[in-house]
Amino acid sequence: HSSYRQDTTPLFDTSQLSIASPCTETFNVMATGELNPNHYPARRAAQVVQHYLNTRYGSPFRLIGVQKVHSANAEDVADSGRKYQLELSVKETISNTTENCSAELFFPRGVEQHSPKVQASCEALLKIDTKAQEEALYQEYKRNQSLVSAQNLPDSHGRIAPDMEPFWQLGILASSFIMLNESNENTLYNVAQVANITQLATEDDQLKFDCHTLLHDMVSQEIIHWKLLFTWSPPEGVKVLQMEKLPHRHEQEEPPNTN
Repeated sequence: HSSYRQDTTPLFDTSQLSIASPCTETFNVMATGELNPNHYPARRAAQVVQHYLNTRYGSPFRLIGVQKVHSANAEDVADSGRKYQLELSVKETISNTTENCSAELFFPRGVEQHSPKVQASCEALLKIDTKAQEEALYQEYKRNQSLVSAQNLPDSHGRIAPDMEPFWQLGILASSFIMLNESNENTLYNVAQVANITQLATEDDQLKFDCHTLLHDMVSQEIIHWKLLFTWSPPEGVKVLQMEKLPHRHEQEEPPNTN
């Protein structure tokens, strides 16, 4: 039995998601024009917007998930790729605040994998004031003599200790940079688990973390392991310094402690 599971509260509701044999949807036959908002192409594009918004607005106390895709449109752009236009509502999952958002995505086409280009803004998300919580977390762990380390967020029962929630959120935010970078027209990424997150010595007023994260591609059902080095502070947000895809390992195996 697999020891990994997705967080019991996924960032968006997948119950309405139809993944109709995506492997048959090659670049040439993917639908253009108006798309069904509940079907795979629209939801996959929306998931990329989610990753983008988290890289832009996310914090250990502000995490964004797609709530609903209201409309979606796709068009081929000559031989260079495909453009999507989306109207969607996004939910800040900690405060339960919902905002509307427009987004435009471009998936480049070619032999080499290039990350999608996203244009989206939702400045209303910044009205959710997390400054005091962020500053308190920052000061606590900046002064911390015993550097924090946590494994298996969430555990096999979907549980996370309350004091570890911000570190699970930081793991998701750092992973959002990978998921944004790695997404294409045939992927749908979520964070399955932060297998390990370890605080390193503070540098240049930035909290620094080594992180091993497990990403779940809902299309291929693959669990993909990544190792990350990133920093965080309230004024600077998350900055990913290094990302490395780890060799494929059997899903049943326990993730190693990457200390």
